[in-house]
Amino acid sequence: MTRIAVLTPDPADPSYTRQWPGVLERLQTALAGEGVEVVPTAWTDHVDSAEGLMAYPLVLPLLAWGYYSEHPRWLAATTLWDRAGVAMANPASVLGWNSDKAYLRRLAEAGVPIAPTLWSETPTADQIAAAFDRLGTDQVVVKPTVSGGAWRTLRVARGEAVADADLPLGATMIQPYLPTIETEGETSLLFFGGRFSHAVNKRPVNGDFRIQVQYGGQYRTLETPPVACMALARQVLAAVEEPLLYARIDMAPDAGGNWILMEAELIEPDFYLGSDPAGGAGFARAVCERLRRPGLEN
Repeated sequence: MTRIAVLTPDPADPSYTRQWPGVLERLQTALAGEGVEVVPTAWTDHVDSAEGLMAYPLVLPLLAWGYYSEHPRWLAATTLWDRAGVAMANPASVLGWNSDKAYLRRLAEAGVPIAPTLWSETPTADQIAAAFDRLGTDQVVVKPTVSGGAWRTLRVARGEAVADADLPLGATMIQPYLPTIETEGETSLLFFGGRFSHAVNKRPVNGDFRIQVQYGGQYRTLETPPVACMALARQVLAAVEEPLLYARIDMAPDAGGNWILMEAELIEPDFYLGSDPAGGAGFARAVCERLRRPGLEN
């Protein structure tokens, strides 16, 4: 049996202790049928040395949840893994740049549609007050460029009092709030080895804007995603130069019904294998194909 590693959260971070073990079990189940054993190991155990990862023919960072709260360490680790030649998928270089949502600017410059965005190195209440007119909206979403799972993300209405102390620290993006998140939800397309696997639609509970399951988000499988969704996902994937083992492309319609990219999740996305009609077979196939590359045989 081939043993591969999956990076897991910092043991000192209690944020996801109720969630990631179940996701790990689904990953293990999908791969066990192909003779692949998954060994969990905390990403924080490999920041100063890559030696512990070099013994594996493949390392997947799929459960390195919470890395954004220690972003400098994460960047140091990905640089180390890249230089050491760890058999990482997705590549360690991708794990670096994809950890900062400023990558959306580069994708937008390549023609990928995203929401109108104001970028700030240090947001202030005055910037938020001015953003409503600049963006032509009565509600904005304020989120750090280094974040995940709606961490430190705010929804602010025009006229709502916001103090500088309430705002995220550091680089931040300010975007119009999309009411379609409540009515149409966010749609995620999953790709493994460049092949489409399945799609999931996610909607928040009434009164909220966060679609994550920890906030009560409701998920359902889409048998056939809209043609425009698939076209946007393919456009995003084509704009990424590095080879990807997996990708989750999150998108939503704007007020005019045009699909826009929310995020390209290339580090540690939940694959929603519980909603995959094939039970993760596409993921397992892509992993096995990766393991059969020259120089990666166990």
